[in-house]
Amino acid sequence: MTKQSLTINKICLAAMFLCLGWLLPFITAQNVQLGNAISPMHIAIYLCGFILGPLYGALIGLITPLTRFLIFGMPPIYPTAVCMMFELACYGFVSGLVFHLLYKKTKLNEILVIFIAMLSAILLGRCVNGIVHWLVGIIDTKNAFTFKMFLSISFVVAWPGIILHLILVPSLIILLKRSNLLDKFLPVRNYELRKNDQNR
Repeated sequence: MTKQSLTINKICLAAMFLCLGWLLPFITAQNVQLGNAISPMHIAIYLCGFILGPLYGALIGLITPLTRFLIFGMPPIYPTAVCMMFELACYGFVSGLVFHLLYKKTKLNEILVIFIAMLSAILLGRCVNGIVHWLVGIIDTKNAFTFKMFLSISFVVAWPGIILHLILVPSLIILLKRSNLLDKFLPVRNYELRKNDQNR
């Protein structure tokens, strides 16, 4: 596959993840509390970061909440969608960066690498969300944001979603790797490349 055709395939997959980010929240559209708890939109962004890498993950994470608001009117643009844009961009970037770097450069078990990437993305993304909420609260005192609110929104209310994401996303990535469907997108370990070169 040429570099140009690979880029075209990546753009098509990125568009698919964007559409998935628009559609998954409809699963919980009738129950706002459930939607806040399991955050279905996040799943599409994690998958994008793992499969397409940090840059695509960050881009799709950034534009998904905004474009979903423009198309469907949800999530509310201020402050929810604004904060989600930075949070999801962080999820996509960190999951892709940690996974691709660790998988290529270490001999760690791939399942462990996936979980490290997921946990890193979850923690940093939720911290970014809290920071953006806090900055919004400084600018607009009507939306003041406290540390207690951060803990409640990011971890207390969201714990079912965190567990769901930690089970579902790694399972899907492992399934895709085992099926060899996305070999051209997922990273290859450096020591395996060297071994193949030596065997030629």
